[in-house]
Amino acid sequence: MSVLRFDNVSKRYDGGHDALSEVSFDVAQGEMLFVTGHSGAGKSTLLKLIHLSERPSRGAVVFGDRNLLKVRGRRIALHRREVGVVFQDHRLLGDRSVADNVALPLILRGMRRADIGKRVRAVLDKVSLGARANALPSQLSAGEQQRVGIARAIVGEPRLLVADEPTGNLDPTLSAEIMALFESLPELGTSVLVASHDLALVKRMKKRVLVLNQGRLVDDISPQDLAQ
Repeated sequence: MSVLRFDNVSKRYDGGHDALSEVSFDVAQGEMLFVTGHSGAGKSTLLKLIHLSERPSRGAVVFGDRNLLKVRGRRIALHRREVGVVFQDHRLLGDRSVADNVALPLILRGMRRADIGKRVRAVLDKVSLGARANALPSQLSAGEQQRVGIARAIVGEPRLLVADEPTGNLDPTLSAEIMALFESLPELGTSVLVASHDLALVKRMKKRVLVLNQGRLVDDISPQDLAQ
């Protein structure tokens, strides 16, 4: 079953720059895969189309059975509840505790406080930060801050998690920890799409890889082909 489908998607920005050109692929429910390519290849634009930060110029982005071109107004916020986003720069609120940062999406959703507490404790344990719930982001290492960002992205139990260069500022050991955490999410039914230009990391993970070049999808490599 497909959670996401790009059907001949193109994105042209003002000035005539084609960030994406006729891109087509599917993401299965519970699948983890990577999208890679040089800087400016279109990786970030692809993720923005999924999160509805941008709209395609042509083609269709389909999430489940929903054509995102038809998602407007308040339905945008409902869609974003189903898509968790992990940023390279964490984007944590410096004056809020770890627990408060993670709870924010649930507060905005209007969830009951008692239910929020249970959900936040469970997700912090999953990312091995249960003991740091009351710390401020400034008191955490870079790897811990990234795990808080991941916890915030998955606390709402999204169908799809997208991550934009999530290990770009981390050393190899911390990068491996973050990837192991991502690998555990499909077991819970969450699909994971990671944008990364770190080819060594991508090869080590032995997952499906989409390769972008100047906005075009030039390869879709299976785990079996990657191993060879």
